[in-house]
Amino acid sequence: MRKTVAALVSGLGWHVEDLQRASRRLDVELHAIPFGEVSATVGSRREIRAGSIDLKQVDGVLVRMMPPGGLEPIVFRMDMLHRLAASGVPIVNPPRAVEAAVDKYLSLALIEAEGLEVPESWAGQSAASAMEVFEAMGGDVIVKPLFGSEGRGLLRVGDRELAWRAFHAIERTGGVLYLQRVVRHPGFDLRVLVIDGVVFGAMKRSAPMGEWRTNISLGGHAEAFRLDSSEEQFAIRAARAVGAVVAGVDVIHDLDRNRPVVLEVNAVPGWRAISRVTGLDVATAVLECLLDRGKKR
Repeated sequence: MRKTVAALVSGLGWHVEDLQRASRRLDVELHAIPFGEVSATVGSRREIRAGSIDLKQVDGVLVRMMPPGGLEPIVFRMDMLHRLAASGVPIVNPPRAVEAAVDKYLSLALIEAEGLEVPESWAGQSAASAMEVFEAMGGDVIVKPLFGSEGRGLLRVGDRELAWRAFHAIERTGGVLYLQRVVRHPGFDLRVLVIDGVVFGAMKRSAPMGEWRTNISLGGHAEAFRLDSSEEQFAIRAARAVGAVVAGVDVIHDLDRNRPVVLEVNAVPGWRAISRVTGLDVATAVLECLLDRGKKR
């Protein structure tokens, strides 16, 4: 019988088109449905639907993107994913992994507990405390949103007056202050794609001229990269620490400590750049991973 997969998405862009191509290759029926169309009931029917699709009846659910939103929509989406997982529907990534990876503080805490190196980071709610941390970190920090991806919302602060203004602005809006010591690195980082406990591919990302961020969406240059066995195990352990079945692990070499550190683990990683520079068919591998998890039920 032909398998059916639902992909929960935020838009119908390149990644959805690539998943549709891969689904045709695998003879899988793929429904790409915006997260905003998800609804659920309790009582006699106990349904969880995405548009016209009953998510309890599909062979797997792919969380392709967790779109931004207020607290209530995000909590509802996660509640729905947890209910689906409890009903036995295979989900990639599992809701616990999505929750852990989207939270920069929690994910780094889990990765550090795994015994891996992470950048020195601080999270809090007081601008005065953040100023003390700013000074202790040498007066050069990266301010990050607790939730976010693709380098958006990051601010490098090396000026005390700017730090004071930025920290108080975040405090006034009721946000969480998240500071990270700047890692002195050789000008590039690595994005490692881990699928089901195995390194599927990796690329080296170099920052464009005048930019300290290496994100491809911001103009970074990408090229294929071959990891050695120790680097592979490093990335696999980072993905496992947050419980991610499919993970984009960002690793950078800390020149001061002369060792690799994990910057973050992305549980809804994009693959356009890594597919382009490596020639790997990531979309097919992701769908095969999801369907394989269904076979293990």
